[in-house]
Amino acid sequence: MNRTEIIRKRYNRVASVYDWMDIIIRDKWRKAIYEGLNGDVLEVGVGTGRNIPFYPPEAHVTGIDFSENMLAKAKIRLKEFNANAQLLLMDAQEMDFPDNHFDAVVTTCVFCSVPDPIKGLSEIRRVVKPNGEIRMLEHMRSNQPMMGKMMDVINPLVVGIVGANINRDTMNNLQQAGFIVKDEYQIMGSMYRMLKLSPNK
Repeated sequence: MNRTEIIRKRYNRVASVYDWMDIIIRDKWRKAIYEGLNGDVLEVGVGTGRNIPFYPPEAHVTGIDFSENMLAKAKIRLKEFNANAQLLLMDAQEMDFPDNHFDAVVTTCVFCSVPDPIKGLSEIRRVVKPNGEIRMLEHMRSNQPMMGKMMDVINPLVVGIVGANINRDTMNNLQQAGFIVKDEYQIMGSMYRMLKLSPNK
């Protein structure tokens, strides 16, 4: 079984309780990440659909996720809020969209779990328009030496249970994938960051 299938199975397993695990992400952060977006918007890693209540009515959102069980919960939430959106089963590392297709791309706590983060980020860069905007709310390894080392120690346990890496160097991954960071807002020290990026095409 390849790495992607292993992580997919772990997210399928925790889908029923994932909303409780994700409770640390506050609604005001979710609202802020979508504020002002319009046109065709892609949400990579829609999960159980916690962002759906904050989809702007001016936008048409396409949400993707590679976990069938997570997506099933998101579809229930989509019906509840009657959002202007469609949800698709799809791997962020191999998106079935044409180049330069979306006006904006959004992720919230996704690139801790994408098995090949550079590949996933490169796919985002491919499918967003040259003048498009990428907004991310991601957790990553702390810049504080002691906290960073602690995260390194417990990371194998978290990956084994959930499938998420809590010590990813996402800022370096973004640089490797060719993005330009236009704006960065740190939350809870440096463990969570709200980012606005340019695809730099």
